[in-house]
Amino acid sequence: MKNLPCTNIKVSRIAENARQMKAKCQSLGINLTGVVKGAAGDLRVAEAFLAGGINSLGDSRLKNIKKFKEAGLSAEFMLLRLPDPRRADEVVELADISLNSELITLKALGEAARAQKKLHKVIIMVDVGDLREGVLPGEIKDFLAEARHISSIEIIGLGTNVGCYGGVLPTPENTAELVELKSQLEASLSIKLEVISGGNTATTVLLDQGKMPAGVNHLRVGEGILQGPDITNQRELPGFNQQNIALSAAVIELKRKPTVPRGTLGHDAFGQQPSFVDKGERLRAILAVGRQDVRIAGLKPSLAGAEIIGASSDHLLLDVTEAGVDLKVGDIIDFELDYGGMLSAMTSPYLARNYLQ
Repeated sequence: MKNLPCTNIKVSRIAENARQMKAKCQSLGINLTGVVKGAAGDLRVAEAFLAGGINSLGDSRLKNIKKFKEAGLSAEFMLLRLPDPRRADEVVELADISLNSELITLKALGEAARAQKKLHKVIIMVDVGDLREGVLPGEIKDFLAEARHISSIEIIGLGTNVGCYGGVLPTPENTAELVELKSQLEASLSIKLEVISGGNTATTVLLDQGKMPAGVNHLRVGEGILQGPDITNQRELPGFNQQNIALSAAVIELKRKPTVPRGTLGHDAFGQQPSFVDKGERLRAILAVGRQDVRIAGLKPSLAGAEIIGASSDHLLLDVTEAGVDLKVGDIIDFELDYGGMLSAMTSPYLARNYLQ
């Protein structure tokens, strides 16, 4: 392995997860959009989702959707991040569906769709408590009363998101709020809302518990397919492949050193004032990866007994005293990645990508 540091991407295991998630949703009459944004536009990963039978891909960056379309990927494309109205032309050109919560944006999308002679589909997001995007439930009727008259857009349903900002857990009650709103709105406004998009990976806990409210017919799942966990609920998805994207870096220094710096202490390169516990002399490995490459807090050494003790922009410091292996300079150490670590690693231009079948 010459190109280090690197991410190791197990594309076949991602495809297996995609296949399993689609089957799980399909058995309950739920359509699935595979969220590929965590892979930062990686074509091989997007192709793995498609190989797993998913035919709807969601991303938050128009740049990535454009890349997928130019590569000839055949799928329905959903823009997950609320659109900037100034980019309405691009949204309509590239995305089949977008998630929305602002009237000014819907009007801009309508204008762009009319100019392109298209009908642009939208899902209206409802904030059921996590306080990220969405119209508040008490305001959704007035919102839709105006939005439904905007020409060249088709309001196909309601959606919500939990866990990503406020850490609000999905429950049968807050998920069913969408279903209840659908019934009320269809009756009072004489409209049809075909799609109820109940959430993301966090919401799959309701699938596993058999508590998904009837009427929810769409989910947007990324993390669980890419890596296998459900961070919001602090669990691993049962039966899913875990850690399909990992990181490897090389040891570039290996020495026994004290655990407390010598000299007057100020602040480190990131403006923080570090503190140290005197553990005597320890064996330390420095690896060729740092904060400019990846989110250090998202790394976990696969080497038993190794402990991350710090990092600068270019170097990662490990205490390997208790590792119990005969390390040498040039050896490779692997790391598991949590969601934040995976996101930063896949976004980083400094990490090579090693695809594994």
